[in-house]
Amino acid sequence: MQKNMTYKMVLTAILSAIGVVGGSMFEFTVGVAKVAPMQHLINLISGVLVGPWWAVTQAFITSLIRNLLGTGTILAFPGSMIGAFCVGWLFQKTNQLIVAAFGELIGTGIIGAIVAYPIASWMMGTTGAIYLFIPSFFLSALVGVVFGYLILKSIWQRIIVPQQEQLGIGRKTNRD
Repeated sequence: MQKNMTYKMVLTAILSAIGVVGGSMFEFTVGVAKVAPMQHLINLISGVLVGPWWAVTQAFITSLIRNLLGTGTILAFPGSMIGAFCVGWLFQKTNQLIVAAFGELIGTGIIGAIVAYPIASWMMGTTGAIYLFIPSFFLSALVGVVFGYLILKSIWQRIIVPQQEQLGIGRKTNRD
């Protein structure tokens, strides 16, 4: 059990670091939000590899560091944390990568955008409508999910299946 906890802690730290650096390198503005598809890629990988609560921890750490460095906005917190939880929870329940990917799209792209709207209005003084948030959050999540899905599919047989066998979970042949 201690080995599993150490694995999750170290992987969460590594993914957070990649999210901070990658989120600063690969970002663009859509509407009212600064979008960073790297965070969504990391959320998908994190949720699948370490589960919902560690994925939420990763998303919080990444968002906090990016905000402290001035490379993120307060909107990163609700979007990334809700999406990370949805990915991990759905993957735990279904053990299907495609369902986990949709978890990030729905969690960040829709629910996160809706939750971010009142936060942006209150803390940032944004006066736009909620329909401006959903497309920008969803586009960012979509780009990140596509790349994250491709990465996970490419390492599935070497990383995910042995990890699941070691932990005694999952089905050996389920790749979607």
